[in-house]
Amino acid sequence: MLLKFAFQDFLDDRRFKNTTKSNIKNYQILLGEFINYCIDNEVMNVEDITYAHVRQYLLHCQEKGNKAGTINTKLLRIRAFLNYMVECEVIKKNPAKKIKPQKDDIKIDIFTDEQIRQMLSFYRRIKQREKSYVAYRDYMMIVSILGTGIRRGEIINLQWSDVDFINQTISVFGKNRTKETIPITDKLAKELSAYQTFCKQFWGVLSDFVFVKRDNTQLTENAVMLVFKYLGERMNFKDVRVSAHTFRHTFCHRLAMSGMSAFAIQKLMRHKNISVTMRYVAMWGNELREQNDKYNPLNTLEI
Repeated sequence: MLLKFAFQDFLDDRRFKNTTKSNIKNYQILLGEFINYCIDNEVMNVEDITYAHVRQYLLHCQEKGNKAGTINTKLLRIRAFLNYMVECEVIKKNPAKKIKPQKDDIKIDIFTDEQIRQMLSFYRRIKQREKSYVAYRDYMMIVSILGTGIRRGEIINLQWSDVDFINQTISVFGKNRTKETIPITDKLAKELSAYQTFCKQFWGVLSDFVFVKRDNTQLTENAVMLVFKYLGERMNFKDVRVSAHTFRHTFCHRLAMSGMSAFAIQKLMRHKNISVTMRYVAMWGNELREQNDKYNPLNTLEI
């Protein structure tokens, strides 16, 4: 089967399975690079792809400067494509199955309290000076992620009908396309209520969506990315990337440092697998600190 047709068939299958638009785009870019690499190297058919082709492509990516995490993501996309080809009986075995992921030095960015204060103060100054909707919206986006850990896509799709001010919850469609309910604090509920009042006064007609563009239409992924890119440029932090996901990580970090149980953190972060949650707890949980304080060898030494 010709690679270009197999690639299109795979994307159509993912659309049929209701894969998110962002994941489809991810496949188009990351898997598309591999398809183009194969064709450029005269591998025209799926049946001609070998273990060596996949490994050589990943080596090529490494030489271009791709980090271990990026290479591992590309490997996952290639495996998914070739697994689909096995399901369709185009090939008998997945040649990428035996390629092991690279060891990745895990560094998860989080914001300090001072950095968070700087960002919120930045938007407060603009809002007070210019009475700008955009500044208030961006301020509330940050506050909402810090208060709930919701994802970028969930911010984009959040509607006022999803916000329950009485029971203090918000409902989101999570990563697995299932509706999930998240508790919000009294503080966040009051912030959202004040923001809703401002939106009604500013727009006249309240949009269905909590966060909208300058023309009162739903935000796009690109628009949200530009918000955080602009903020990152203004803040110019040297040690951390300003993104929606960094705010989500910061939410998780504060939960782990507070001593919250891994089970509770998993529920609030909505991780499908608790092993993901445990990775955060292992890095940030205060249990390690407490155990070290209790059993450290220096405790019994006169120094």
